[in-house]
Parts: sequence; structure tokens; C-alpha cells
Amino acid sequence: MSAQKPDLPTADSDGGRDEAMYRGLHAAIYELRLPPGTRLPEDVLSNTYGVSRTLVRKVLQRMAMEGLVEIRRNRGAQVAEPSADEAREVFATRRMLECGALAELPLPVPAAELQALRELVRQEDDAQLNGDRVAAIRLSGDFHIRLAALGGNATLTKLVRELVARSSLILATHGSPISVTCRHSEHEQIIDLLARGERQAGVAWMAEHFEHITRGLRWREQPLDLFSVLKGGDTPT
Repeated sequence: MSAQKPDLPTADSDGGRDEAMYRGLHAAIYELRLPPGTRLPEDVLSNTYGVSRTLVRKVLQRMAMEGLVEIRRNRGAQVAEPSADEAREVFATRRMLECGALAELPLPVPAAELQALRELVRQEDDAQLNGDRVAAIRLSGDFHIRLAALGGNATLTKLVRELVARSSLILATHGSPISVTCRHSEHEQIIDLLARGERQAGVAWMAEHFEHITRGLRWREQPLDLFSVLKGGDTPT
């Protein structure tokens, strides 16, 4: 069974062209085909999507508000490179939202939805075994989006979807070579809990799951102070 891929965000469009550009960029960033730090020149985007630079700037501004793009004076736009503080905030927010979603989840969860989640876990497992880091991150995000959508709250699902896209950049920026995404065994555990109707245990699992994710990241707070390193931490007098 092939799991349904979560829909990408939608927006009001100007003849549909800015919407096509938004969806294309969003997918490329979420799937890490455009990794953190990638430059986004207006002329290239304009030619690629057949839109004016005015529309390009409109879409980039929207994506900047969502934390996916950074726009710097005299340097243009680039795919965001989340800081350690931003990363902590994103995962803390996801923990609150996704734990809350599980606490309100209607039971029993339909068998077809549980099977779709299991298929995502199977694909994620295959990606990890094959060393496909990008696919593993994307499939892990797809799992969380689908899980959040089970409650039928479209607003919450949209928020989780946006945060998952930012999480992909965080994992690409701060993820270690060993722990680059969620542990697929933990995803299997939540499916088993939901199948048994153990909702509160699922909430506790979700909280611990995010603890595991954040502990597996490598925080790069700021550039090293070369003088302090070479002098054993002493400061100049």
C-alpha cells in the first residue's frame, strides 16, 4: 500500500503562477533538494517559473515569514539556516502542538490510517538502511504530518506542516551523521499505542520522542573564539 503524501500548503494566487512557484520552492526546501544556505536569485526564479520579479519577491517574503527563507540586504534571498535558538523553539512548539493533538485524538483510529502510517515507517526504515539521509528526513516529517491530521483539525495540521518543513532545515543544519531524523522504531511504538487505544501513553511517548530528537542534534551556537581556544580559555588583558 502506498501512503498518501501530505498536501503542501496553499495560498491565494495571482493567476496561479505565484502559487506554483510557492509550492515548487516549498517542496524543494522540505525535501532538502535546496539545502540550507542555497542562494535564491530573483532572475533565476523569475525565468524558471515565468513570473515577474515582483511576484518572486512576494513569494520569497511569504516564505521568509514562515522561516524557510532568509532575505538579507544587498545579498538577496537564500534558504534559511536555522540557529540553535530557533531550532529549540521549533521543536518545543512542535512538542506542544503534537502532544495536544494526540490528547484530543478520536478513538479508535481507523485501520486504514494505521496502515498508512506503517507504510511511511517502512519507507523511512528503507531510506535509513540505504543511507538516504534526505529521504529519511522527509519521510519522518510526512509521518508527523499524517499523525497530526488524524484529529481533523485543519489549522493545527497546517501549523505542524509548516514547522515540519522548518525542522527539515534544522536537521540538515544541526543533525549529526548518526542521528539525522526520528528513530523509526519510536514511530512504530506510537502506531502500536494508537492501535491499542492508549491515547495518554501516546501523549507521553510524543513528549519523550521530541526529547530524543533534540538530544541527537549538534548545537552550533557561535563561531569559536580562536584566541580563547589557543590560550586555553584565558581572555586577553
